[in-house]
Amino acid sequence: MPTGGFNIGLRQAKANFFDRAKVKNAVDRATIRVLSKFGAFVRTRSRSSIRKRKAISQPGQPPSSHVGTLKKFIFFSYEPTKRSVVIGPTPVAGGGKAPELLEHGGTSVFVAPRRRRSVSANYRPRPFMTPAFVEEQKNLPNLWRDSVKR
Repeated sequence: MPTGGFNIGLRQAKANFFDRAKVKNAVDRATIRVLSKFGAFVRTRSRSSIRKRKAISQPGQPPSSHVGTLKKFIFFSYEPTKRSVVIGPTPVAGGGKAPELLEHGGTSVFVAPRRRRSVSANYRPRPFMTPAFVEEQKNLPNLWRDSVKR
């Protein structure tokens, strides 16, 4: 017979202890949910920053969309092995390095259709993913708040 006023059974005592697997599963579900929301928010912000117009955007400003391909092919995906989210434009057949050149600037060499010779073109950066990421990153603490549920 226990002494000192403790009259508790083994099941009841075990129920009061930390269930590691249950907590890990709750954290994993919350991670998927929060990072997926974050990916969706960054994608939406980056898409909305790209304006459809004929004019060329100023360097340092998001690019203009003349056809709509860049805007349409910005996606996000949760990466379970790294427990992270990948956000950005997918490669498009014939698109080459266009999204990368728009985001960071650089030089591209291509064959000019009428001249039939290689031409080098310099691109100044017109970032659209990095500003969206930085702005949405400010909201991450609020997304994590109370995200782990039972």
